[in-house]
Amino acid sequence: MITDHFPILGLRVRTPRLELRPPSLDDLSALADLAADGVHDPAVMPFLAPWTDEPPARRALSVIQYNLGVYSRWTPEKWHLPLAVVHEGRVVGIQDMTARDFAVTRQVSTGSWLGLEHQGKGIGTEMRAAVLHLAFAELGAREAASGAMEGNTPSERVSRRLGYRDDGTALFAIRGAPLRERRFRLTREDWASHRLDLSITVTGLEPCLPFFGAEDRSE
Repeated sequence: MITDHFPILGLRVRTPRLELRPPSLDDLSALADLAADGVHDPAVMPFLAPWTDEPPARRALSVIQYNLGVYSRWTPEKWHLPLAVVHEGRVVGIQDMTARDFAVTRQVSTGSWLGLEHQGKGIGTEMRAAVLHLAFAELGAREAASGAMEGNTPSERVSRRLGYRDDGTALFAIRGAPLRERRFRLTREDWASHRLDLSITVTGLEPCLPFFGAEDRSE
């Protein structure tokens, strides 16, 4: 089985409503369909790389190619975990977690998107809470970082609800114009005091720990 060689593919994170899992080929097809249908108001750009400005077929293909590529580049020193988010049997979006030198820094970063029809239902908060549980409770992270471009109020609200604090800003050229990103940081202590009252379970993690650089999970 492929999980004998790359156990990351067997990882599962579950909440009362959601399952988060590394996307299968069928999941990637569903994510591509969501991307083609749109994931945000075209008048704003919530991403540093404006991949959603591509025509529907091109951005659908980019979702598949990008997420397949992260596995080929995985090392314990630099990893990117994409998790397809499944709600009521349907793939509704993706929740990412990345890290560099996690064994030393114990820091992760997160990013995500949802299909338009699945927004405004609390799914974004629940899937972020799920991946933060994986980071802090299971992998022994000490900090998590996130960011939201100006105008991305839903993402900012999720961060604040889950206990993140302001961590400065950065200026980028997006669509040929300056756009500021607000950055947020969550410590282990703030995560613990803002945890949602959710039952979250993680399965298939133990053989993955060396791939995350997380064999030593002591605080």
